[in-house]
Amino acid sequence: MFITVRSKDSIGEVRQRFEDAAAGRKFGVQGIHNVTATLQGKGLVFDRKLYIYEICNPGYAKKVLDANIRISTALPCRVSIYVDGDDVVLETLKPTMLLPMFNEPALEGTANEVETAITAIMQEAAM
Repeated sequence: MFITVRSKDSIGEVRQRFEDAAAGRKFGVQGIHNVTATLQGKGLVFDRKLYIYEICNPGYAKKVLDANIRISTALPCRVSIYVDGDDVVLETLKPTMLLPMFNEPALEGTANEVETAITAIMQEAAM
């Protein structure tokens, strides 16, 4: 259900490599949510470093939206980057696991391509 990649590098290094790897595969970073800062800013205790990245490849997005506009509820793709003990973890839901919710079997190939690209981005960021 999840794609999970771990790194021993700092969260700053992993985040920078993630942004670079995404751009290299034509995925734009649509947003970065610093969940830690947001929660702490609301007076809540949350001591783990957690960022949620929203990434999107326009070509893939157009293809799936042309097929079924309801897929917009699952876009853009989200990748969490967080600290877990001594590791930095990159994690996302597999697009191929989300696709059946929309009953669009014709998009299976596209979901596989997106999943392969996001996995490569995450692996490159973890190196």
